Amino acid sequence: MILEIQKGENNPILRKKSQPIEPAYRQGRLARRGGKIDENILDLIKDMTETMLKIDGVGLAACQVGKNMRLFVINPNLSKKTIFINPKIIKMSKKTETLEEGCLSLPNVFIPTKRAKSLKIKAIDENGKQFKLKAKDLLARAIQHEIDHLNGILICDNVKQN
Repeated sequence: MILEIQKGENNPILRKKSQPIEPAYRQGRLARRGGKIDENILDLIKDMTETMLKIDGVGLAACQVGKNMRLFVINPNLSKKTIFINPKIIKMSKKTETLEEGCLSLPNVFIPTKRAKSLKIKAIDENGKQFKLKAKDLLARAIQHEIDHLNGILICDNVKQN
């Protein structure tokens, strides 16, 4: 199902810090391998991915479709890992690059944005398992952009920082 994209720099949904997703943990020995992701969240992931691909997006955060949760999807053309639940950047390169960025929530707005050229991230996948990923160039930029969304930050805020 194609979801409606939240738009506007003053949209309260886009400005709110997203809440972590708590997996429904399995009992006993299996709990150590990760929690089971709720079916409703799996359906949301499917719909977010479909929406992102339909509008040629690079990534899409849950808040952009009105859901206050720490979740984003990345275009499969960029990465083998496409679902990031409760993501956390654990290392960023000191090397940065400033490029114009656009955003599905701010149509026709392109802003020069300074980002780390590479990073390391940890997150949970759709199976409830934690993973780590090294990213560089466009993938690293997309991950930073989506994590900004999860923290209530939009690219227009970067004008003040650059």
